[in-house]
Amino acid sequence: MFSIEFGLTFAILFFKGHREAQERLEPLMTKIDFKKTQKALYLPSAKTIELIDVPPMQYAMIDGKGPPGNDTYIATLGWLYPVSYGIKFRSKLELKQDYVVPPLEGLWWAEDYTAYTSDRRDEWLWTMMIRVPDWIDQTIFDACVAKATIKLGNPPATLRLETLHEGQCAQIMHIGPYKDEGPTIAKIHNQFIPDHGLIENGLHHEIYIGDPRKTAPEKLRTVLRQPVRERETA
Repeated sequence: MFSIEFGLTFAILFFKGHREAQERLEPLMTKIDFKKTQKALYLPSAKTIELIDVPPMQYAMIDGKGPPGNDTYIATLGWLYPVSYGIKFRSKLELKQDYVVPPLEGLWWAEDYTAYTSDRRDEWLWTMMIRVPDWIDQTIFDACVAKATIKLGNPPATLRLETLHEGQCAQIMHIGPYKDEGPTIAKIHNQFIPDHGLIENGLHHEIYIGDPRKTAPEKLRTVLRQPVRERETA
């Protein structure tokens, strides 16, 4: 449903040098990779929609509107990546805890749901975000934002550290181009959720596991997640 190739590729290329420079300074140390330690959250089945209990997690978040790849979207990634890698580097040096920066994620919605079905992208609303480990506090986050302002200027008004607790969710791994997510999303909402006596209980959530620089579109992996709750009966 959401074509993010341009924006995501831009951000990865732009900050590749920044990341590699930091990693050259790091001695050997075991890195926590949430994709490996919490596989159920990041590597669900691509064949079957499953229910999962998603715990509270904190994220660096920025809100926006419009199609992926527009100026607001590019600027958003231009803040999320340097702040996230700044947090990783500070965690490594000051807290002696290293980790792999988690993948980009997005929450998507619209005031009028038909904005999706009719592809009215200017009406799309979104929150782009990157997970921040639980041991990182607001003080460290604020310090990394302040450091980023030296090069980037004033931060977006909605840049924040926020905890998201989705709880019970239906999810599946979509394999293929982002633009082809529609049928799978429809299956979640129109079949799986009602068939299991559930209703939506939050925003459509995507996790972009694939790297569009190195992966053919037909092999890209995107976690599609929808928070749900039991439907109330009379």
